[in-house]
Amino acid sequence: MSNKSCYKANMGPILILLLLAAPPVAPSPAPVPRVTKGTITTEFVPDVPAPLAEKLERYLNVRRADLVGWDHAGSGLFITTRFGNVNELHRVDRPLGMRRQLTFVAEGIDGFAPSPDPARPGGLVVMDTGGSENAQLLWISKNGGEMTLLTDGTSRNGAPVWSKDGKRVAYHSTRRNSKDFDIYTFDAAEPQKAHTMIYEASGQWSPLDWSPAGDAVLVLHEISETKTELHVLTPGKGLTAQIDPKPGSDAAINTAVFGPGGTSVFYISDAGGEYRGLWQRDLKSGKDTLLSGDVKWDFESLVASPDRKLLAVTVNEHGWSRLELYDVGGKKFRADPKLPPAIINGLDFSRDGKRLALSIEGGRNVGDIHVIELSNGKIERWTESEVGGLDPVKFHEVARTEYPTFDGKKIPAFVMKPSGSGPFPVVVSIHGGPEAQARPYFSSFYEYIVSELGYAVIIPNVRGSTGYGRTYTLLDNGEKREDSVKDIGALFDWIATQPDLDKSKVAVYGGSYGGFMVLATGAMYPDKVSAIVDVVGISNFVTFLESTKEYRRDLRRVEYGDERIPAMRTFLQKISPTENVAKIRAPLFVVQGANDPRVPVTEAEQMVRSVRKTGKEVWYMVASDEGHGFQKKGNRDAFVAATVMFLQKALSGGK
Repeated sequence: MSNKSCYKANMGPILILLLLAAPPVAPSPAPVPRVTKGTITTEFVPDVPAPLAEKLERYLNVRRADLVGWDHAGSGLFITTRFGNVNELHRVDRPLGMRRQLTFVAEGIDGFAPSPDPARPGGLVVMDTGGSENAQLLWISKNGGEMTLLTDGTSRNGAPVWSKDGKRVAYHSTRRNSKDFDIYTFDAAEPQKAHTMIYEASGQWSPLDWSPAGDAVLVLHEISETKTELHVLTPGKGLTAQIDPKPGSDAAINTAVFGPGGTSVFYISDAGGEYRGLWQRDLKSGKDTLLSGDVKWDFESLVASPDRKLLAVTVNEHGWSRLELYDVGGKKFRADPKLPPAIINGLDFSRDGKRLALSIEGGRNVGDIHVIELSNGKIERWTESEVGGLDPVKFHEVARTEYPTFDGKKIPAFVMKPSGSGPFPVVVSIHGGPEAQARPYFSSFYEYIVSELGYAVIIPNVRGSTGYGRTYTLLDNGEKREDSVKDIGALFDWIATQPDLDKSKVAVYGGSYGGFMVLATGAMYPDKVSAIVDVVGISNFVTFLESTKEYRRDLRRVEYGDERIPAMRTFLQKISPTENVAKIRAPLFVVQGANDPRVPVTEAEQMVRSVRKTGKEVWYMVASDEGHGFQKKGNRDAFVAATVMFLQKALSGGK
């Protein structure tokens, strides 16, 4: 037999031995089923049963009204509200009058700045496309109709501010390099002609107010949540004054307005201390004076009457708003207007300065516009938003509480509970930011969870939140990031001490930075979490910082740490959820907007892939026409219904 034949003869047994010794070949993973309906694509998300869709319908049709401002004559109000798929601009001419829709757009309105000039009635619409946040400025007349694009159509533009006479507009734009927010102006009589850059910026700058004479603009440079700079910008001369109440300190300044004659500036700042108060700068002497005294809560919003003689400010107390009026000439605060507990989200004086309009919401109030007659304090309601046929009297109240955490601090939180004795499953909702504050806003989603599912909702303000002093806001920065996650661990311990709460059925829900928090919580406390809902969340700090839009990157590095520094990069990688997926046991639902400029869709996709590799259950939903969160009603309806099904499956066995 030839050597060749011998080789062939001996191959049979050898191949058998090799096959027996070789490890089994892993089967190819089954393809992930993807379902696209309209703008929504899902993976493993079941269809919504008809009974659930019907029950949800009333809650999904609750709507709110938000104040934009008075018209040029001060006789009517511009508001935004939703009557279709998105928020649109409307006009209301009298208390509880008809809302006349002025815009009819697919994307919704991000903002509106009414013109103060009677010869040019109308205003500037701020609007982006598909959630990209590349907002543009468009002109629209007071009667609505076709809008005229005023900016370049591609860069990010916003913060329009009218001069007192309505002849000029200042705004910020990234058109120069897609990163820095330069300050521009244009002539309102010829808004489509040349827009002039009056300040070439480095970082994020915004105009706040024109001087009464129209010869200067207050501009704010945002460096971080706890460090900002306020300047007077004089066109043609540049920055001519910096308002810094405590030179050398990292003071935060919220907002500012010029005083009468433009000789002073009123502003809100913590001046390097704990809380933000009302200050005055005399521009001639350079002297700064604290007007609000030693208040243990933050002043937050500030507007001036047309003659600059009266200021309206709000104070944030435990998440609720208190309205105060400051008499500039008398140098004193007037008696507080008596308002019910509420959150105030808009303030605007009428053109004659005799009335103050404001948006009120929170608790059982879904959000409506009221007007105060300043001469007698009379409050009149101008809008009454629809509540989907629900009875507002039956809406659940929000209770405030505190619980102890690992280092002895007290963590503030809001709680909603069903009627009865429980024990109730719990949904812990964690806010984003992290430099933000959970407040007792009305939420039809929370109301459904409590009323229809019978779950409790707990909304904590873990360390890093605003509203509780500067020190508290800084407690989670950099390498202290996981301390905020430990605050959620302490909440689980507190839940276990409450006889009407079920510690064995706790879901965590959060968006943006709150999305990181729920993922990190699932990894750090796997035996205490029954379900995780991550909405536009950060899954890896390194990839997030490298891929978030360039104009946001430096601001985020101040908060999270700079990933370009090797030691910090190692730390950020270590605490990132994608590096800890093996620890997560609870089922996961990931929700994302495809056009998100803040937390790109890649953050969601890499988290979904990583968790699925461990064999865990993951639902995934992405909207092709959304950005950082779902704004369009159809998309949000689909998201809410899927979230309800996910929570029911995890906390109630699908019932």
